[in-house]
Formats: sequence, C-alpha cells, structure tokens
Amino acid sequence: MKKMTARLFSMAVGLNAVSKAAKMSASKEQETDVLLIGGGIMSATLGTWLQDLEPTWSITMVERLDALAEESSNGWNNAGTGHAALMELNYTPRSADGSVSIKKAIEINEAFRISRQFWAHQVKTGVLREPRSFINTVPHMSLVWGDDNVNFLRARYKALQQCSLFRGMRYSEDAEQIKQWAPLVMEGRDARQKIAATRTEIGTDVNFGELTRQMIGSLQKKENFALQLGTEVRGLKRNADNSWNVTLHNLQSGAEQVIKAKFIFIGAGGAALKLLQASGIPEAADYAGFPVGGQFLVAENPAVVNHHLAKVYGQATVGAPPMSVPHIDTRIIDGKRVLLFGPFATFSTRFLKNGSLWDLLRSTNSSNILPMLTVGMTNFSLVKYLVNQVLQNEDDRFDALREYYPLAQKEDWRLWQAGQRVQIIKRETGKGGVLRLGTEVVSDKEGTIAALLGASPGASTAAPIMLELMEKVFAERFASDAWQEKLKEIIPSFGTELNGNIEAADQELRYTSEILGLKCDESLVADITPPVQKPTTQPHNDGEQVADIAL
Repeated sequence: MKKMTARLFSMAVGLNAVSKAAKMSASKEQETDVLLIGGGIMSATLGTWLQDLEPTWSITMVERLDALAEESSNGWNNAGTGHAALMELNYTPRSADGSVSIKKAIEINEAFRISRQFWAHQVKTGVLREPRSFINTVPHMSLVWGDDNVNFLRARYKALQQCSLFRGMRYSEDAEQIKQWAPLVMEGRDARQKIAATRTEIGTDVNFGELTRQMIGSLQKKENFALQLGTEVRGLKRNADNSWNVTLHNLQSGAEQVIKAKFIFIGAGGAALKLLQASGIPEAADYAGFPVGGQFLVAENPAVVNHHLAKVYGQATVGAPPMSVPHIDTRIIDGKRVLLFGPFATFSTRFLKNGSLWDLLRSTNSSNILPMLTVGMTNFSLVKYLVNQVLQNEDDRFDALREYYPLAQKEDWRLWQAGQRVQIIKRETGKGGVLRLGTEVVSDKEGTIAALLGASPGASTAAPIMLELMEKVFAERFASDAWQEKLKEIIPSFGTELNGNIEAADQELRYTSEILGLKCDESLVADITPPVQKPTTQPHNDGEQVADIAL
C-alpha cells in the first residue's frame, strides 16, 4: 500500500511541473473543486475571478502544450486588438435603407470597459504588474474609400455620436487631416480617391499572452492551485453525485491519472467543442464548428514601424463576407513594436494551430452534420472567399497590403501563420444551422460543466464572458451578498449601464486609464459630416448579424 501511495505521489509530481501544489499528497491531487482545461486567457481569467471570490476553492489547470498561452492567446497568433467597437465596421451593420445598427457596438464597448476594470483591479492587488507589458494606448481608426463606403462611414459616425460611449471619436474626409493621423496609409495614395476616416485616441493594443502568463503566475503562488503542463484530457465521465472523473494523460511520460472535479471549465480554444462533445451533455448536440486559420504580413523595419501608430481597420471588399476585414496594426509584443497587416484566411481541418488534421472529422456526428451542410449551402460568399484566399500567392497578398500602405516594399514584410479559430455553427429550428457571431457559453443544466465556443471579440471581453459564465453555473453564489459586494469591488461599474450615463462612463475611463497607464481623452468634440445618402448598392449583410473570423 505504501509503495502504491509513493508511486501515485511521484506521478502527481511529474504531472505538475510548475506549481507549488505538486508538493501536496497524491490523494489530495486526485480531487479538485474546479478543473480548468486549457492554459489560455479564458481559463486564466476564470481562475483569477474564482481566486478573488472563493479563495478557499482548490483549482487545477491542465494544458496540453508545454507552455502557457501558446495557441490563440499568444501575442503573435492574434491581432492584439482591445475590441471596443471603436473602428470595427462589422459591429455596426447597415440596412438597405442606409440606417446603421449600433446595438452590437454598444454591447462590445460596455464589455471591454468591464475588462479594463478587471485588469485595473488585478494591477492594484498585485496580480498583474507593469501594465505597459500587456496593454498600451494605440489609436483606433476606420478607413474607407469609394462613395458607398464613405457614405456608410458617415452614417456610422452619426449613429455612434448618439451614444455617450463613443464621445471623442473624430471624423474626416480631408486627406491632409487623415495623413496627420496615419501618414503611412496616405503617402503615395491617389489624390483623386474619395476617402474618409474616423479616429479614437483611447484605443488599445493588448498582449493577451502576457496577460495570461501573469494571471496564472499569480495563481501559482497559491497552495490550492495546481498547474499541469504537457497534459491532455482523454476522457470525461459524470459521477452519480454530478461531479466528474476526468482522465488525464501525460504526453511526455505516458502516465495516466484520474482527477475528480466538482466543476469543469473547458477553455481550450478550438478544442473546446470536441471536449464538450466528449462530456456527453445533451446541450453539446446543438453545436458544430468551422475552422478558419489566418496569416499576417509582419514588418519589423524601424523606419516602417515608427512611421505608423494606429490600428486601422477597413471595409470588406465588394463580394467578400463582412468578417473579412483587413487592418494594418501597430502591435507591441513582449516589448517590441511591429506592424501587422491582414488577416489572410487559410483553411485547415485542425481546430488548433498545434492540433490534428482529424479535428474537423472527429467533431462531426449525426446531430451536427445537417447544420454544417446547411451553413455550407447558404453561405456561398464565405466559401468563395475562403477558396480565393487559399489560392492567393505572395503578389496577391502584397497587392492587398498596398491598398492600405501604397508605398510598401516587399523586403520589409514577411508572412506569419497566426492562430486557428473555430466558428460556431448552431442548430436552429427552421433554419437547419446558422453561423454564429462572437462567443457563446454552453453549460449543462446542473451547472457542473461549461465550455466557451466561438472567436472574436473573445479575449478582449474575457472578464465579462467569465462573469456571464459564473452567473449561469454558480447562480446562487453569484446572487449572494458576499459575491455581489466583491464583484462591485472588482468592477466599480458592476450593475450599472454605462451607455447614457456620462458621469459613470467618464469615471470608469479616468479610473482605468490612471491605473493601466493609458491615455484618457475626454474631448467632447463631434465633427460635422456631410449629409448621408441612401446606399446605391445592397449592403453585404442587410443589417443581419454576421460571423466574425477577424483575427
């Protein structure tokens, strides 16, 4: 018996290569209150929330790779945009009558403000350090050309100016003014081209990989937290008491371990769907996934990089789906400033950058094959777009870059393979299946297991997404006085709608900007725009929600 106990203890230590919790006894290692699957921004955020709200709970995190934040959270595998709907045109769809809906933009802006408050609290409490290592002020701009697109941007600007969250946004159709804002995108441009831009000074660039590593690093200091790298989930089985037995496989040693968890969160990026299906919960049957990869052109030449300080998002080209939004971005990754342009879509059957070519096939079953086929048949523009993207060569990509940087030189740019995204396909009565926008929390009715499916705006809104998850699966605790008081401490605006509440919105902006070291522009200037004309062409999506695969 003693030999068996010693063997189990050795196995536990081998599996837990990083955390202090490896020092615990084998029997203790076999049980946990919360199991976090995936070592990315979502698991890190939920773990940090729970450490604040329930500091006595034991938490175990397992990650298949040998390091944290190596998939979608990695700074090089995403655009690092602090999505606040300041420039992302696909968050403000236009209807056939020319009207622009800002509902989604308001939701995303409010959500990002919660993330800012969450990060600010973690800086105050020492969980996060040196804010400039993970977040920096980078102005956000929208840039369009052509009569219809300029007219759309006018309408969008006018609509957003009716919302207090977007005060301080500037608008111009003057080439010289836009050149002052972003000289790199204007120099060498045809002076006859009709052009328009908006600019918001308080935009941000975020290194989600660094955020992840710092939050998990703080969790590792707790005796009741265990991190197991190089560990893959091989099985999930519900117990009679609604706890779960999870089979873990050490990819280096080949050893297997069964851990009992009261609650499981699957934050495994593209792999979340397969694990959710493996759980056997009926809620998983409604979902399928469509994998899309992305590539960026990267510039590191200081002469180019230092000539541009903005994230500039454009409009999808005619005939392309609205989520194919090109952008040229200032990035600050691990202290290094670079430029990224893209994304260029790629197709792979992998659900993760480091996944298996069998991922798509293994996720397909009798309950989701029809929704998948329906989406394929009803989204011909998406299929056509992906085929065209996959067939692009170096010259095609460079031509696309020159639409945003007319004087670009090939020798300054290299191609980088970014992360994989798995778009949600959801079964809907009467429609077969639909491609869904954004992210979605899926859980069982007992509140013992939950997964996050989907993509953008994802990481930017991790804090409010995990709030939603906790309210769903820990409903009684969430409503308790103790949790409500703590939530208000972490998120000062918790329970308050900032849209329409100028005083509260300004207070949030000043508070988070001071702690995070960000620019706080309280300018109330609203620019005068020419009259908005009725569109002469049909909008891409006619005001409906669209899938967003922008990286």
